[in-house]
Amino acid sequence: MVWAWLRMVMAVAVILMPGGFPLLLVYIAVRTLRSRWHNARLEAHSNGREASLRDVVATLQLKELVREARAAL
Repeated sequence: MVWAWLRMVMAVAVILMPGGFPLLLVYIAVRTLRSRWHNARLEAHSNGREASLRDVVATLQLKELVREARAAL
């Protein structure tokens, strides 16, 4: 529910604010990193080790960010 409201606010910000597009890019990056961090923690926990932010950032690809951007709009 919170993500739906945040998506609506971001859509309005992109349309109305001159700096809205970079704000949208930050939102997409944070959303992608959050979901990847969650998946990495689950996978690391099942293997009996700790997940690091470096592992998460190293596995990100531009095409995933583009896919998330399309899903967010």
